[in-house]
Amino acid sequence: MLDFNQFFQACSGFWQIERTYHDLQTGEIERSYTEYQVDSLVVPEKQSLLSLSPLSTVAADIDSHLLEPSSDPVTGVNRLGCPGFGISFDTVSEKGERVSMNLKALFIPYEFVKNYEVFIPSENFPIAAELPATEEAIRGFYLRDEGYSESGLIQSSFTYLPSRQTLEMTTFYRRSIAVDQMRFVSPDLRLRTIITYEKPPAGEVPEVITLVGFGVEKRQPA
Repeated sequence: MLDFNQFFQACSGFWQIERTYHDLQTGEIERSYTEYQVDSLVVPEKQSLLSLSPLSTVAADIDSHLLEPSSDPVTGVNRLGCPGFGISFDTVSEKGERVSMNLKALFIPYEFVKNYEVFIPSENFPIAAELPATEEAIRGFYLRDEGYSESGLIQSSFTYLPSRQTLEMTTFYRRSIAVDQMRFVSPDLRLRTIITYEKPPAGEVPEVITLVGFGVEKRQPA
């Protein structure tokens, strides 16, 4: 079983990804192939990304040494870090359409953020993002300097379940809501599901699913 820090350590490297997307509005099915390089961020890069977010107002509570995982010198227990990545990918669809992107991402557990409730999205989360309240779940904020469907800084929410080695990320875009789940099933193999909802009127629970994606992600030898 991968703990929080181990999960993100396992994410680094070069990945080859096969995905299938189902457009539930048009009935179309599209397949794609992606080459995906993931490299860990160093502390100054993490601090730079954090400075772009509303969370920067509490950045003083996120000590730089806590941005890296560590082990308690007395108990030997692993302390959480704030893992971050530089991500570059190149995707080619079966129609020959190509999309390339470079971005930085940072994951910040709630325990690092004073009064974190203030920064949680006020919108209702879709059913696909609901998880049982459990002590083992690690929750927090997921920052990207670029969104996949909308440009500019994106601040999302994440939940990690160690028992299932599963990371789930929920992003509220201006016109849609995406629930992205990543699960390790072996050291070099991940399964991915992506569910996109139509954004409902304020106060309503998202119910209309517009796109569903499935992926098999294989890490290649260094």
